[in-house]
Amino acid sequence: MALAAGLAGTLALTGCTSDSGSGSGDGSASPGASSGAADTGGDSGTPSAAAGKLEGSWVATTGGKAVALVITGKQAGLFTTGGTVCTGTAGDEAGMQMIHLKCTDGNKDRATGMVDSVNSTTLKVTWSGKLGKESYTKAEGGQLPSGLPTASLGS
Repeated sequence: MALAAGLAGTLALTGCTSDSGSGSGDGSASPGASSGAADTGGDSGTPSAAAGKLEGSWVATTGGKAVALVITGKQAGLFTTGGTVCTGTAGDEAGMQMIHLKCTDGNKDRATGMVDSVNSTTLKVTWSGKLGKESYTKAEGGQLPSGLPTASLGS
């Protein structure tokens, strides 16, 4: 429970960033819809600045743990209630939107991720390795979205 509160605090701190591009929703409401194609461009190598739709605080529940992915400009950070802390980059790379993270505990489950789709409320990422696909919900104004089972999350 304390870790979930800490996660909410982290989201509150990062929620003060500009939310450029959030006014252009694509109208997709169904979880299975794949809309909002990734912006193309850039070159291979280090990702350039993230497209406006990637920026913000995104949360998921995976394996019974809360996961927060925070993207500001080309910087990315990921935090889980299990204690994993990762930092890295996000942005356009070789015509795709990519996320590259390095975790302090050596965990490589989310080392490289390709953005499958992103809109004003949902971010879908396919991580290389055993984790595979993960779907995130945008945390507006630094608040956790309603409906997340945060009360049942333990450490």
